[in-house]
Amino acid sequence: MQDHYEVLGVSRDASQDEIKKAYRKLARQLHPDMNPSEDEQERFKQVTHAYEVLSDENSRANYDNGGSNPFEGFGFGDIFNNFFGGGQRGPRNFAERGQDALLRVELTLAEVVFGVEKKIDIDTAVLCETCLGTTCRPGTSAKICDICQGSGSISRQVRSLLGNVVTSSPCNACRGYGQVIPDPCVTCRGQGRTRASRTLDLNIPGGVEHGLRLQLSGQGEVGFAGGPSGDIYVEVNVSPDEHYERNGDDIEASLEVPLYDAVLGTVVKVKTFDGEEDVEVKPGSQTGDVVTLKGRGIKHLRHNGRGDLHINLRVLTPTKVDSKEKELFKKLSELRKSEKPTLAKRNASSFGRGRRR
Repeated sequence: MQDHYEVLGVSRDASQDEIKKAYRKLARQLHPDMNPSEDEQERFKQVTHAYEVLSDENSRANYDNGGSNPFEGFGFGDIFNNFFGGGQRGPRNFAERGQDALLRVELTLAEVVFGVEKKIDIDTAVLCETCLGTTCRPGTSAKICDICQGSGSISRQVRSLLGNVVTSSPCNACRGYGQVIPDPCVTCRGQGRTRASRTLDLNIPGGVEHGLRLQLSGQGEVGFAGGPSGDIYVEVNVSPDEHYERNGDDIEASLEVPLYDAVLGTVVKVKTFDGEEDVEVKPGSQTGDVVTLKGRGIKHLRHNGRGDLHINLRVLTPTKVDSKEKELFKKLSELRKSEKPTLAKRNASSFGRGRRR
């Protein structure tokens, strides 16, 4: 077990002010809001525990005299009572875990394709800089409850048909904690935390889907009395795109092609999420034909690579023609008079699935 003095980096004859200064310095460096790594969070717990022991004269004296043994505060009477009910608890820490929070972030399809970094301003609970989560005015500390004598519960004897029965209920004076704060911190009003705005950096990977929730562990609000921070869940909302639609990790779009370009063929510049791309419309293209651009879709969320971009061709038949155009179409009809409208046979291409090119 680590020495509490070594944990705080002070000598064994350090004054209370030196111990407090050492704790405040380490708490600022190690608190989960400033340093979210698991190793540093564990060290923060060790620092907090060491300060709790050494900041109280009685517990410090007990520690200096060889206290803090494995059975300290847990006698054989406690063991008996834990098995058969009843018993008294010692004072417990005020610290509680902070609540989780749900945020929603709006993304465009373009941001989903590649992923995006966003900054979000949030209003949340942060560690009180005055008391550093102790909830007490600097220079003071929590005191044992006079009502329950630190047990956190009140025992009462009740007469029943079975005789006298002892019941136990939480102490109203200390709300079951076994200790009270006679002089709470003025800044946080005894909460150990204050409200503040901070900026959250979000690194959203490519390939996220609408409605997906990302968990940011330990990024939520600080708990009561400087307890561990909760988590933040970020829900992704993807706005519809004007031209493109997602299908898995593929993207689909429709390209309207004039009749003469479908007959003769052409190359069309199309604006994609990667910039302008040349799309070849081959001679004789039909409505429902698909031109595929490999690797121009959405990034795969869980592995490398990207989906494809599928462009569905829609051949436009002119609805208004002038006299010259009408005469040209008549001549074309005469040239191809052997072709007549007929019922198509039932096959894949006849029902809009088209041909992939």
